[in-house]
Amino acid sequence: MKKIVFFSVAFCGITLSLFAQENLTYQLPPKEILELANYERAPSVMMDYKKEYMVLGYRSTYKTLSDLNQDELRLGGLRINPVTNISSTVTYTTNLKVRKVVDKEPIQVKSLPDNSRISNIQWSPDQTKMAFTNTTEIGVEVWLLDIASATAQRLTEPTVNANLDEPFVWFGDGTQLLVMMLPRDRPALVDSKKELPTGPTVSTSDGKKAQNRTYPDLLKNKLDETNFEIIASSELYSVDLNGKASLFMGKAMYSGINFSPDGNYLMVETIQKPFSYLVPMYRFPSKTVVYDKAGKEIKVVNETPLIEVMPKGFMAVQTGKRNMNWRNDKPSTLYFVVALDEGNPENKVDFRDEVFQLNAPFTVAPTSLAKSPQRFAGIMWANDQVAVMYDNWYDTRNTKTYLFNPSNPSLPLKIIYDRNSQDIYSDPGSFVTVKNQYGEYVIALDRDVAYLLGDGYTKDGQFPFVDQVNLKTLKTKRVYQSNYTNKIERLFSFVDIKKGDLLVQIQSSNEFPNYYMRNIKKSALTQLTFFKNPFESIKGVEKRVIKYMRNDGVSLSGTLYLPVGYDKVKKEKLPLLIWAYPEEYKDKNSAGQSSANPNEFTFPYYGSFVYWVTRGYVVLDDASFPIVGEGATEPNDSFLEQLVANAKAAIDAVDSLGYIDRTKVAVGGHSYGAFMTANLLSHSNLFACGIARSGAYNRTLTPFGFQSEQRNYWEVPDVYNKMSPFMNADKMHTPLLLVHGDADNNPGTFTLQSERYFQALKGLGAPVRLLLLPKESHGYVAKENIFHLLWEQDRFLEKYLKEKK
Repeated sequence: MKKIVFFSVAFCGITLSLFAQENLTYQLPPKEILELANYERAPSVMMDYKKEYMVLGYRSTYKTLSDLNQDELRLGGLRINPVTNISSTVTYTTNLKVRKVVDKEPIQVKSLPDNSRISNIQWSPDQTKMAFTNTTEIGVEVWLLDIASATAQRLTEPTVNANLDEPFVWFGDGTQLLVMMLPRDRPALVDSKKELPTGPTVSTSDGKKAQNRTYPDLLKNKLDETNFEIIASSELYSVDLNGKASLFMGKAMYSGINFSPDGNYLMVETIQKPFSYLVPMYRFPSKTVVYDKAGKEIKVVNETPLIEVMPKGFMAVQTGKRNMNWRNDKPSTLYFVVALDEGNPENKVDFRDEVFQLNAPFTVAPTSLAKSPQRFAGIMWANDQVAVMYDNWYDTRNTKTYLFNPSNPSLPLKIIYDRNSQDIYSDPGSFVTVKNQYGEYVIALDRDVAYLLGDGYTKDGQFPFVDQVNLKTLKTKRVYQSNYTNKIERLFSFVDIKKGDLLVQIQSSNEFPNYYMRNIKKSALTQLTFFKNPFESIKGVEKRVIKYMRNDGVSLSGTLYLPVGYDKVKKEKLPLLIWAYPEEYKDKNSAGQSSANPNEFTFPYYGSFVYWVTRGYVVLDDASFPIVGEGATEPNDSFLEQLVANAKAAIDAVDSLGYIDRTKVAVGGHSYGAFMTANLLSHSNLFACGIARSGAYNRTLTPFGFQSEQRNYWEVPDVYNKMSPFMNADKMHTPLLLVHGDADNNPGTFTLQSERYFQALKGLGAPVRLLLLPKESHGYVAKENIFHLLWEQDRFLEKYLKEKK
């Protein structure tokens, strides 16, 4: 592999000289790990709704540093390439193949562009074609794939504006596409390095509260505003399947275009001014207008103001209309939601939200459909007499599923399910859907019977199921349940409900996931894909889910891996690696439930410690780290105590099996898991070392909440300070490997968090190493960076666990 010099970088006047001292270049991990990491990714599978054809999408396992080293603008929460006008973080498909489901060999799609960089793949309404974008060196084009002939053709020049994600939609009849194109009079972007400022940037407060999370990539000044308007502005063109383009609608900042199910109306959302320096673009003002299919304005159906200030709490929502969309079961009827509590969860009301509908031609007032006692969480439509609505409430973790009659809103809601959303053992599953006459997915009904597909988590294991639910009596009947004990059968969708044909995916710990057609009436099984296991070298690794108890009675679990050939009679004492991520719960019962399945395919990747089972370590992956706060108690009130209790229970459980030397245990995690790691090293003596990746360590830098914490810093300063590893840096004496992408785009985990924590630890004499990965965001994607990260982690673990005396 080509070695690239890892330059030292100065941040805010502080040079991270560690790398310069070592003159470090990119390194490869040991061969055992490299063999696993350097694999070929299996293609993604996209099937038409009749399951007659499958389209296979191929992409590289990793990006390269060269892929990340592109021009980038960071504006309004977006990261875009100003040359090509598409997100700079998009992951491209590089090849497409088509296969009839009944065949075994795929056919290479003909006439694809050279060096394809494919994204934004969309089926046509009848699913006989696919449209997609291809990114060239100078811009984005729209292409068309005919499924039956497996032939592609270009429809547009590379002038598509894909900066705001989905750049096109299909017309309802499938004969044209509506495409966002760069305006013909588009001005050049302003170069901040060349343009002298005309004055200072000033922000003011009018005395009203405006509490927001720490969003990244916000607008900062007038120059940013100018550039944001340039990159967000498009003209809409209708493009037929021969590539003929006609101007459909003039320049605007289009953020959403959506045809009605019958294709006769078009709902268009545009971003409006003023912009904000406090929130991302999705909270900028917007305007929603309905047009006919020829582009004639029919009615303004919504205008949303700038939303810089929201009521406190996760259940807070904007006032006015929200969640506006088309009813899937009607030709052209809009529905939307309005908060009845002014969007404020602290207001006491009988009903939180109300759902309205607005019928074409949108000249009469909206009519009420239903009211939800908790916060509206979605609707699934079946027909004019049957619909299902969901609501939930975060503080109680309660979620309800209601049956209601859209044609008779005076009838009361009927509760189908009332449950704790974190209670995975009681999850009834998801309603099966079918395509209706408009090509939209609606709940599949056989007279009064609907169907549910469930994951099937139980205390005894995972057994996915198909249930019938009678919507008249609300009685449920199980018509199929997977009974595998050494495999997992995931249920995806029905192909034919009456015949009982079901698309499933089957895998085991050493069998790569493949698709099958399952007939649940005859128990027949037909294999559809034949992907091979790319990780044969760990096929013999022992993997099992272990269950154990925390000192307060909370049930915990984790997936335990033992090296190939480990002798469980002699029981050599090996080092242990624990990888985890804390999760908050409101009750101990839910916290003790487990979705871990030992039959899940073992897929090593950089986001876990599983690679190191090849290097002679015992690994406990995805260890349970629940943080419970019951009743009026918040989980974070005892965060540290529960964190340490979780860690001790995990180590005790593996140690009791006789496999490990408990003086040689490492812990690691990513993001909130990194925060966990730093706290465990600071407040316990359980670990010999730790690896913390892309975390936040000073909670005063996220003062208006983080993770599931809704209280702000000034309400509970002791909680924020106690939980912050930065505030307790003087207590940290255990070796720590800090890792961060130097372009982190996640709210709260700015790269500065690791830089300042490293500075504090280094200043206090703690054994710490900081690794900044060039060009990487919150998750890492470049092959050079990932391979070097694996090398760093391996060297670190060998030093502090294997070489430890």
